[in-house]
This record gives sequence, C-alpha cells and structure tokens, in this order.
Amino acid sequence: MDKKLKLHGFNNLTKSLSFNIYDICYTNSEQQRRDYIEYIDEMYNAERLTQILTDVVKIIGANILNIARQDYDPHGASVTLLIAEHEMPPEPSETTESPGPLPETVVAHLDKSHVTVHTYPESHPDNGISTFRVDIDVSTCGLISPLKALNYLIHSFDSDIVTVDYRVRGFTRDVDGTKHYIDHNISSIQNYLSEDTQNSYEMIDVNVYQENTFHTKMLLKQFDMNNYLFGDGTDAFTLDEQKDIEKRLKKEMQEIFYSRNMPDL
Repeated sequence: MDKKLKLHGFNNLTKSLSFNIYDICYTNSEQQRRDYIEYIDEMYNAERLTQILTDVVKIIGANILNIARQDYDPHGASVTLLIAEHEMPPEPSETTESPGPLPETVVAHLDKSHVTVHTYPESHPDNGISTFRVDIDVSTCGLISPLKALNYLIHSFDSDIVTVDYRVRGFTRDVDGTKHYIDHNISSIQNYLSEDTQNSYEMIDVNVYQENTFHTKMLLKQFDMNNYLFGDGTDAFTLDEQKDIEKRLKKEMQEIFYSRNMPDL
C-alpha cells in the first residue's frame, strides 16, 4: 500500500473502530454509590459527549450532517452523529500507521457514516465496586481510518481498561478491476498510540491479518489507591481495609481485562 491507489469509482471499504473504556472506583456506602453515578452522569452527559464526538469527527476528517443525543433516567447517555466525507482528500500523515493527536492538539478532518457513544454506569451489589463503561463506535467509508482518534479518546476519559477492535470490511476496485480489501498498512493498533500511552498500559494484541481484523486490550499499570476511592482518601481506612479494597479493585480490573470471572484469593 505504499503507492497511491487509483480507484474505479468510490472507495467502498468500510473501516470500523469499536472502543470500550472502563473506569473503576470504590464507593464506601450506598450514598457514595449514588453520588458516584450522579457525578458520572454530570461529567459525561449528552452535551459533553457530543463535544467529544465532534472533536473525533474533526480529527478523522469529516463533516457532521446530523446529531441525535439523549440523557437517560435514571442514568446514562447516548449520542449519534451522522457524518459525510470531507471534500478534500486526507494528507498522507492522516492515514499512516502512527499516533493521532492528543486532546490539547486537536486538528481538523473525517469521512462518511457515523460516530456513536453510549455510557453504562453500574455497581456491584455488595462489595463497594462501581464501574463506568463508555462504548464508542466510529464507522467510516472511503479514504480515512478512524484509528487517528484513539489517543484523543483514551485521554478524554479516566481509562483503567481499554478494549479496541478495528476491522476493514468489503472491497474496492482499482482502475484495472483488481479488488483491494484494505487500502493502508497496519500491523498493530498499538502503533496508533502515543509513547506515553504505550508505557502506561499493559497490552495484549490478537490480530487476524488475513481477515483485516485487529484487537488490542489495555490495562493501566500504575495503581494508586487514592485514584480509586470516591469520596474518601486512604486515611479513612485501616491498613487491613486498604488491602481488602485493593484486592477487590484489582480483581475487578483483571476480570474485565481477561473477560472471565476469577476466584477470590
């Protein structure tokens, strides 16, 4: 894919990015649990999510056609953006296998199809663990890959665990009629992440190259108890209580990361 493809008609490839982010915390009481969910609903309401998706659209190079958004009762929010391909073709740097911009350096650009986000706050019934999940899907048709939005999205949320799936579907034809099932080089989703992001997470890749399917799981390496206690600091708990809470939190993160329930240690 080093040479620019000369296509017969429109680029019919569909590039789909599915992105799941999990934020984990410990709530010490029923009131703290309610306060946490209320905080999440306020912090990531439909208006804030719309702004995040609007920035994603700019990063990957498109125009917004329509916005539909909704806050839910008792909690959660959804936003859907319909998008159209930008009139100008992307710069080479926007389609190469390299990290995209961070939130403070957002630049312009996107393609056609849609961008959606849904939020899911929830809590464990009896052990104090609360989680917040964000599902983001970016689907584009044409020249542009949605992978350039990854850095921005990871830095826009408190991301303890991240799951990323990317797939290129369909085919397009060149002027000689030859089918092309992908139009850009990619060996790993990790190559689209900035160095600080790669250093901050433990990562696992599962890639099926012949199917143009790429999967990466990410687990935050650093564990600071104060970052996981909602409404309290470590001084509110004894050392034994802190150890027990840490064990619960790490078990929750391991279960989400490996997608299976684990026995108590």
